[in-house]
Amino acid sequence: MQVPAYYADTYEEQARTLVAAAGERDGAPWVAVEHCLFHPQGGGQPADRGWVDGHEITPVRDHGSGLVVAVARGEDALPAFSPGQPVEVRIDLPLRTAHAALHTAGHLIEAAGRTQGWVLAASNHFPGQARIEFTAPQPDARPDTPESREEATEALRAEVAEAIAQDWPVTGDDGVDGRRIVRLAHLHSAPCGGTHVHSLGDLTDVVLPTLKVRKGRIRVSYSAAHRERS
Repeated sequence: MQVPAYYADTYEEQARTLVAAAGERDGAPWVAVEHCLFHPQGGGQPADRGWVDGHEITPVRDHGSGLVVAVARGEDALPAFSPGQPVEVRIDLPLRTAHAALHTAGHLIEAAGRTQGWVLAASNHFPGQARIEFTAPQPDARPDTPESREEATEALRAEVAEAIAQDWPVTGDDGVDGRRIVRLAHLHSAPCGGTHVHSLGDLTDVVLPTLKVRKGRIRVSYSAAHRERS
């Protein structure tokens, strides 16, 4: 049985576990492990970079089995693994924390946008592409001029900065329908399968350029980083 360990602890870097299953995908070997540190791409977040017994891998979701399977990253194929075989697994932790910071900051910006009366339309948490897009159910003149767009962005910045200063906890649990719910204290909750920081005080360098309006949507681009861990 595979356990998504990346939900329990964003910061778990390595572990010793057992092979849960192995096979081939598009003619190349894959392996799935029981204690799975590897977050696959999904929910607007890139995949982790990892290693199984020193072999560099990329995790992908196998929709047929529901397993997260590790496939070779690069040209060298994985060796043959057997179910029950002990293996060492490891992730690129700095990359993981960078992804977690961007994803969590996206939720926080969504929460700030909702206080403006906006509704989430789309999100992307990839480095260099991160943005939250909203629609305004009611007529809203604030995005109409450069001055009002900057004023609205400044309101978002202030809410984000205050929440980070308060260092509200970030938690996750299973909802009634089995989907994982991520909560930013009392500020925000939403179904989400990504990785996140432990608390909002872990975020740093959160930058929101002046929002833009594209095809009727309010687009808030952003960048964020994880504070240095001791």
